[in-house]
Amino acid sequence: MNKPIYLDYAATTPVAPEVAKCMMQHLTADGIFANPSSIQHCFGEQAEMAVENARSTMASYLHCKAKELIFTSGATESNNLAIKGIAYSRRDQGNHIITVATEHKAVLDTCKQLEKEGFNVTYLGPDMNGLISIEQLKNAITEATLLVSIMQANNETGVIQDIAAIAKLTTEKNVLLHVDAAQSAGKIAIDLSVLPIDLLSLSAHKFYGPKGIGCLFIRNRAKMHLQPLIHGGGQEYSLRPGTLATHQIAGMAQAFTLANERLEEDTRHINALRQLFLTQLNTVGGISINGSAQSSIANIINISFDDVGSESLIIALRDKIAISSSSACNSGAVEASYVLRAMGIEGERLYSAVRFSFGRYTSKQEIQQAADTINSEVKRLRAMTT
Repeated sequence: MNKPIYLDYAATTPVAPEVAKCMMQHLTADGIFANPSSIQHCFGEQAEMAVENARSTMASYLHCKAKELIFTSGATESNNLAIKGIAYSRRDQGNHIITVATEHKAVLDTCKQLEKEGFNVTYLGPDMNGLISIEQLKNAITEATLLVSIMQANNETGVIQDIAAIAKLTTEKNVLLHVDAAQSAGKIAIDLSVLPIDLLSLSAHKFYGPKGIGCLFIRNRAKMHLQPLIHGGGQEYSLRPGTLATHQIAGMAQAFTLANERLEEDTRHINALRQLFLTQLNTVGGISINGSAQSSIANIINISFDDVGSESLIIALRDKIAISSSSACNSGAVEASYVLRAMGIEGERLYSAVRFSFGRYTSKQEIQQAADTINSEVKRLRAMTT
């Protein structure tokens, strides 16, 4: 039996060997294991230095100041801190937030909670390609708007929003901009010295780093005055108190370094895999790509197969290829993807959508094998319905 093929890199990536080695150096007694807040002794000072070196490394690739980065448990916490932190601290200046209906649940559920607390939220609807227009955003901004929160690359479709144009508009309108860069960081160069983004969320496990660690960029942190969500201790400028996980922080910085150093190499590799995958799948016919082909990250492809339900295909491939569906089971019922539905995709195409995502460690041989298996199963499933 062939080894199962992993094509769910959008969900999480394996930790790079170099990153695992770096993390081990910050875990055991012969390494830098101490509490970085225990600066009364040399062990704690070493740990604090490791954390600050990691912060400076992240900042150098993002082109921002080290003190503008706050370490969190991941993009979900970063999104919560950014959106709620601004909403709570600026409640007297307005109560309106703008986001997009295709955002990650970490943003949408945060906004829904704020609605319960009296805030008004506008959910922009994208076009069939998954893109929003600048004119649409411009018309949604009011005098009460505090924050615009828009992800750079969608986690289901890979669609990339025009963050540069969006940031230009929010700057002109004097409205803060938060960007969820969980899927784009490490795959697209992010230069915060050029992009006037106010808050940016990252998660290490999306770019070959460990799970449970992320960061939030806060431009002009001293002037932003975010309200913290948790209290206790003064770590991370009192915005995110708690003992810092030195090994995870060091691992994140190492992973981000590798991602940026290998950016061109990884991009060429992923583009080649995408082209090969689509060429092979086209031979089976009856496929539709969901989301803009011109504006998307290469490693995520959302495809609908005519006459094949996504649930049936996933079950057929379960022990052969790791993929994900745009639907989820809730009390035994199939729930269609809210992302695709917000794009105006309905009917059979909606319920036959599957996400494929690959990465640095995916080989051309695996892509060829995966495509052959998918084509075979699609033909078999279609034959069963005729």
